[in-house]
Amino acid sequence: MMKWFVLIFCVLLLVAFLVPFVVTRIENQQVQQNLIRLNEPQPESTNPDKVAVIVFSRSGNTAVLARHLAEKTGGALLFIQAEAYAPGLPGWVNAMKDARSKTAVITPESIDLSEFDTVFLGAPIWLYSPAPPVWQLAANTRFSGQHIVLFNTYNSHFEQSYIDAFETLVKANGAQSFEHVAVLRGRMGSQLSTEEMLRHFDQQFDWP
Repeated sequence: MMKWFVLIFCVLLLVAFLVPFVVTRIENQQVQQNLIRLNEPQPESTNPDKVAVIVFSRSGNTAVLARHLAEKTGGALLFIQAEAYAPGLPGWVNAMKDARSKTAVITPESIDLSEFDTVFLGAPIWLYSPAPPVWQLAANTRFSGQHIVLFNTYNSHFEQSYIDAFETLVKANGAQSFEHVAVLRGRMGSQLSTEEMLRHFDQQFDWP
């Protein structure tokens, strides 16, 4: 009996060590694929509807969705950076450790949104909650009566209580209205393609 316990323990230990390496390997592949798309020239726009699209993204999937939104709306595309969550194993470990946190060290710390009427805020879902950098930006930023659209990509689930708390935060900081759109991409290894992800978002969002 003890031999079986030892064997099971060893198998579980091996899995615990292998999973982070497999996940980060897939993430790094996604980073390279998404960079090709993100580095393509973006059409110029005069931003007639005064839209800002702001995003935090580790592997670039949510960033690709953000670029899609900026192209559809003619809006300004802005990125949140968080060095602690850079692609790679250390960034993945930090992301899992801080997943449900609402604080993070970000660049820029805040953004002047006074010239915009609609603000899209994007981030992946980590353990059922939007990733910490988008919480931190929302906490640091004054919203001057704008309509806020929180958009997320996620692998399995999100908890509505976190979305409700995010809505409370942005409204406390001056937002006039709020909506949420999330795209279920699926587990790594069987995720939606980029084109499918964009199509699923377009099907959910009520474009003007």
